[in-house]
Amino acid sequence: MYKNLLPNFYIALDAVIANRVRSVLTALGIIFGVAAVIAMLAIGNGAQQEILEQMKLVGVNNIVITPIIEQVEKEVEDGPGNKDEKNFSSGLTLLDVESIQDVVPAISKISPEILLETYIIKNGIRKSAKLVGVDNSYFEISNFRLDDGNLFNEVQQSTGQSVCIIGQGIKSKFFSQEDPIGKMIKVGSHWLKVVGILEERYISKKSISSLGIRDYNMDVYTPLQTALIRYKNRSLITEALLERFNSESQNNEEKTTTVANYHQLDRLVIQVTETDKLSSVSEIISRLLKRRHYGTVDYEITIPELLLKQQQRTNDIFNYVLGAIAGISLLVGGIGIMNIMLASVLERIKEIGLRLSLGAKKSDIVNQFLFEAVMISITGGIIGIVLGVTLAYVVSEVAEIPTIVSFTSIVLSFGVAATVGLIFGIAPARKAAQQDPISSLRYE
Repeated sequence: MYKNLLPNFYIALDAVIANRVRSVLTALGIIFGVAAVIAMLAIGNGAQQEILEQMKLVGVNNIVITPIIEQVEKEVEDGPGNKDEKNFSSGLTLLDVESIQDVVPAISKISPEILLETYIIKNGIRKSAKLVGVDNSYFEISNFRLDDGNLFNEVQQSTGQSVCIIGQGIKSKFFSQEDPIGKMIKVGSHWLKVVGILEERYISKKSISSLGIRDYNMDVYTPLQTALIRYKNRSLITEALLERFNSESQNNEEKTTTVANYHQLDRLVIQVTETDKLSSVSEIISRLLKRRHYGTVDYEITIPELLLKQQQRTNDIFNYVLGAIAGISLLVGGIGIMNIMLASVLERIKEIGLRLSLGAKKSDIVNQFLFEAVMISITGGIIGIVLGVTLAYVVSEVAEIPTIVSFTSIVLSFGVAATVGLIFGIAPARKAAQQDPISSLRYE
């Protein structure tokens, strides 16, 4: 039986080559189906990888609290009974941090941040930058690692010493020819000593826009107390703060005022011990802050991990839809192969009768037509793989969507193509083998 496989393979190969155009047209369904599978899996893998990278950026099990600074709109009052006075809030402060640590359970780390727009001057070069006041928990929660140097020690954090940790972008811009550790750099109106350098972290434009994060490589990090003592502490009672309160209290005339940022902190990241406690802990924190701020909701609480998981579910649904479309394409391709092969049987009845009359077995006829169907589907699979990889590359370049073509997707699509050709080639092969030799030779 096996000794006849090779001759039957050559006969099938000659038949496919002799009808090249028809074979290619027959394989179109397989080609587009395989290309769709590879492109779909490449887009899905790219989206999955991007979500994992975003998870690293926002950290695991984190709750992010950001202050709300908005315009205050005042309307003309109809009467004294309609007066609605706004409660005074001191904003998001370190006292809120202490209360959350003391009251709220299931918290592993908490990281307050102060973000100041400033500039850097060194060797006659001035560049705008962001100064971020943090403590060491910030680097742990955000999964930052040092490329060189050390984190802030306890003395530097508690006394607000003039030290900083810089990103790789700052190093490349201002310390391209020297080791920055131990050197001084002027940030705003103060000189800071560089004690550490962070590893470079790539951040896509999509992550910056969707997660509300910034390019960390261009930031300068200083202890929280340093930012409060040497730069700016918005929680101090100042003339501007009193004017804000008086302005909010007087709503007897129509006007719109822009409120200055009165929050001591610009961001507060809280890491929860377990994922299933994120929602409950965020609810407790919301009630606590609302009470501490006298009913004024001048803050926003978000859970980035839940948002990313929702995005992942959306991507999964998108992938399922694409997979269904690709599966339908492969099914249509298989039906096309079966139809063409059935038509080929009718065209070659005399050839089949001649082979049977010369001693060929029914198994030889079955093998011949099966080989033809499988060769068409495999050829279509190979073309589809090339087309799918090319399509994934084009999507990545044109639409700026990350795509990852995996070896598994190529093997899977190729195996499916071969299987489709085998399954849908069985019926035409059996029909060809059941032909009567005498009737076939007389067929017109």
